[in-house]
Order: sequence, then structure tokens, then C-alpha cells
Amino acid sequence: MQMSSKPHYSNPAKTLALFSYDWDAVELDKLHRQWPHMRAGFDLFSFPSNTRLAWFDMERFCTLAALKARLYGASGVVSNHEQFGALSAALLAEKMQWPGTPVDAVLACQHKLYAREVLQRVAPEANVPFFRLETEYGGDIPHDISYPAFVKPVKAAFSVLSRRVHSHQELVEHTRFSPWELWVIRHLVEPFEKIARKRLPAAGTTHSLMIEAPQRGRQYCLDGYFYKGKLHCLGVVDAVMYPGTDAFMRFDYPGHLSKTAQKHAEQVVTKFMHEIGYDHGFFNMEFIQDEDSGQIKVVEFNPRLASQFSDLYLRVDGLNLHAMAIALSHDIDPMTLTRQTPTANCASSFVYRSFDPSAAAPELTPYGLDSFRKVFPDGLLFYYPKLSGQIQRDFKWLGSYRYGIMHLGGEDQDDLRRRCEHASSLLGWPAPYLDNIVSLRDTTHNWPSDAAA
Repeated sequence: MQMSSKPHYSNPAKTLALFSYDWDAVELDKLHRQWPHMRAGFDLFSFPSNTRLAWFDMERFCTLAALKARLYGASGVVSNHEQFGALSAALLAEKMQWPGTPVDAVLACQHKLYAREVLQRVAPEANVPFFRLETEYGGDIPHDISYPAFVKPVKAAFSVLSRRVHSHQELVEHTRFSPWELWVIRHLVEPFEKIARKRLPAAGTTHSLMIEAPQRGRQYCLDGYFYKGKLHCLGVVDAVMYPGTDAFMRFDYPGHLSKTAQKHAEQVVTKFMHEIGYDHGFFNMEFIQDEDSGQIKVVEFNPRLASQFSDLYLRVDGLNLHAMAIALSHDIDPMTLTRQTPTANCASSFVYRSFDPSAAAPELTPYGLDSFRKVFPDGLLFYYPKLSGQIQRDFKWLGSYRYGIMHLGGEDQDDLRRRCEHASSLLGWPAPYLDNIVSLRDTTHNWPSDAAA
């Protein structure tokens, strides 16, 4: 069945898209004729766009976005941006009285410590031990912490500063920041903090780190949405890590989680979302299936579409998640959109990383890019070249440098691997499969080495 992502009326509703780039920019551009939209916001990862971080205020931004929406004639807002977009979209929808995710529900998901507290009330079996690290950025670290431990910011995105640490000294080194790094961290967190102080004061400050008990097992992502308070699950993606690290190597769809475990995951997300009043909008729940007990252990709740996965669902299921998200922003049931014809039985998002800070950053040559496009016209490729200083900051904050992402589909997992290895050879990059990785830092495994599908 061919998909038509057109709205149900001859004059399509207009949408304001906030902080849309990478996957969002690609997919929204494809949909512009059927779902016209205007953009607002900036790219945190490109200069000079990211200089706006210096004076960004979310409430002021939403006031200006509301004016732009009125001038454009928009009647809905959508954003899949974790750092600023999801909360801005909720605030704007509330201001304009449009369909949207409740503001307090977005705050509850993105305040990682508060989310743990809520989860402890409604589904303690899916929670892990946690506590706030009661110290200022760069302050003294308590000596009574048990190791290994997993440290992460109370509010952050892109896995920045999230890492397993194995000793007091390692945690101390991880939390030492230069004046410039502190400036960036505070300006990334403060827009959220300002809203949370007003709307969710009981949660406490987000200018803080937290400690969690590390988990062992395979990681998954449950994707879905709520419409009129009802849960609609779309699928589960396997999150495969580079061995010995917390860094994503691949995202494989469809995932290999058992139906019983998926049912448990759905029950957990339903309890949590109902508790915080999350009755409208896409979500992505990251979780681990404990390798010993088989229990579901939540990593975090993301109050937005996982846009990196949208292309995977389109290839395998014919579901255009970006079109569905826009429809939802106009109070249209996403399931009323017909599907495209699938083009693959499986698909992956391949993440290319460097783990050696002393090695030259991998490059993408014009010849390699041209060869890739000729041989794999169905491929989707992103390249992230950075300056030396930016790469070094990535190594400190993330433990690696992500220089590229590629999407491909295949007839089966063997076919997909062959296609990936061929495409990677054209690009001059090592294919993201465990037996192709020959030199990684020596760390204790966060996930078992057999985590690849």
C-alpha cells in the first residue's frame, strides 16, 4: 500500500518546527509540500548558529516563536530536539492553546533525578539505586561512594558527561572543568533550570550531577506515542555498544527483545507517563534488560520522537514518524496516515567513532562521498568534522569522537552487514561491528561483549 502523508484536508495546516537539523531537517524537507512548516531555533553544533547559546532564554524564545507562528499562520508546533526543543514546543503549545505535551510532563522526563523519584513510586522494580552528587561543579567529591558507579548530569542531552567511573580519582578527574567548559555547561542547563524552578520546584536544581548503580545487560529503546491519553507502541530498537564502553555503535531495527519483555516495558512506560500526566506526544524510553534477572531497568525517558530512528521505521515498516509527529501536533491520530511500501526487512543506524585522542580525525574525501552515493543511493549519511579543540572536548565529555552516522537497509542481517562493510570501505571508515574494532581503550565492560545482534 502506498503511503500518503497528506493531511485530511485540501488546505494543509502549517506547523512551526523548532530546533530541527540533521535527521529532522532531512525528513521535514521531504514532507514540506504535504505538511508545510517554518523553522525556528538554532543548531548547537554549528558556528555561528550556536553563538546564540550566549543569550538564549526559553521564555523569550517562545514569545518570539508565537509571533512568528501567528504571522505564518501556523496551528501546531513540533520538535524532536532534546536540549531545548521539546520543552520549548510544550511551552509554545500551551501558550497558543494547541495540542501538545503538557509542560510539567516534559520537565518530569528531562529532570533525570526527579524522573527516578517518580519511577521509584510507580515501578520500583524498573528503577536502579541513585542519588544526587551533593557537590558544586568542580567541588570536592565525597569519599563514601561505592565503585564502579555511573555518573551523569541531572539535566543533559547527547550523553554529555555520562560515564561509568571506577574509582574516586576517576570521578574527580571527570568533574574538573575549565572556565570555558563551565560556561558551556551552565548555559546549556540554565534555560531548563529557569522553567523548572517555576513549574517543578520540588525537583530541585538541575545544576548538578547524579550517581546511579551501573547495570549490565543489553540496551533497547521503546518508541511510541500517547494520543488522547492512550499508549501506542511502534517498536523496539536494539542499542549496540562499542565493546568496553558506553558509546553507541549501532541501532538495529527491528530489535530482538522478547515479546514478554516488551510487554513489561510497555507497562512501565504506561505507569510512569500516567503518573506525570503525559497524555499527548511521542516518547522514547531507553532501558536495559538485566543480564542476570531479565528485569527491565530504565535508563531514561525522552519526551519526544527519537528522530534518528525515524528512517529505520520508514525503511522496515513504511511508517513516516516525522509525518506522524506533525499530524499529532494538529490533533490528528497518526495511525490514520497510510503507510509507504517498506524497502527493507531490517535497517541500522551505524555510528562511526574514534577512541584514540592522539590519532588524526577520520576524514570524508569527495571521492569517497561520491562513490558512496553512486553505489548506495538509498543510503543516508552524516559527517561531523570538528576542530581539534572540539574533538578533545568530545573525548573528555563523551569518551570518544563521533565523526559519522550512516543508515542502510537490508534483506536480512547478513545482507545488511555486507552492505555496511562495502559502504564503509568506500568511505574509508571501519564498519561498526565488534570484530572490526581492533583498538579501543581498556575499560571494564558496561555491557557484555556479545551485545551485538
